[in-house]
Amino acid sequence: MQLSMTWMDRIALFQPLDYAALAIIFCAWLAIGWRIEHPNPAKPSVSLIMAQYRREWMTQMITRQPRIFDSQMISTLRQSTAFFASTSMIALGGTLALLGNSERLSTVVEDLALTELPTVVWEFKMLLPLFFLTNGFLKFVWSNRLFGYCSVLMAAVPNDPEDRRAPPLASKAAEINITAARSFNRGLRSLYFALASLGWIVGPIPLTIAAMVTVIIIWRREFTSLSRRILLENEQG
Repeated sequence: MQLSMTWMDRIALFQPLDYAALAIIFCAWLAIGWRIEHPNPAKPSVSLIMAQYRREWMTQMITRQPRIFDSQMISTLRQSTAFFASTSMIALGGTLALLGNSERLSTVVEDLALTELPTVVWEFKMLLPLFFLTNGFLKFVWSNRLFGYCSVLMAAVPNDPEDRRAPPLASKAAEINITAARSFNRGLRSLYFALASLGWIVGPIPLTIAAMVTVIIIWRREFTSLSRRILLENEQG
């Protein structure tokens, strides 16, 4: 009962606007991710366009001799996932260190927010970026492993283009490659929202604004960017 009352007291420290802002950022995160992965067929996202290029890559790999270029590409992709996984881990460590030094944290954020609140409030607010960073780390690690699977499948593709096993194995490698890229993109979106979640330190309204700005940035890059137009032009050409 005492534990229940303690949690109720902590929940009462937050305003309805805080819960609304939390709902908005989580809905925005899930909605933009779903839209990118399930776009209107008439207006594909950059991620979906690149998936077709990844399939074409594996098709071209069958006849490419030697396949040094392909192995270098997979190695580069794995290095990227490893870099972001390491970055997420460092950020996680820094966030946990802040939680362990909550008194100093409360002093800094009170200067930013111009308000005095119990230390536990700031600790709870830091759990939001901690969630997104953890999710991003897990996505990057899984993406790295999937690119490893892809490299094994690529190595299993026969060197003889006439071998009937080559196209099915290349197709499997392409789909694993696409799945790895999807996980990598999810990790990146988690990092974007981890940065946006820091707005909660100032208040629920800045958190909402940061979430909306993040959605706009991601939407622009996926649906209205110059790189997307270039990809579509090349595809049509």
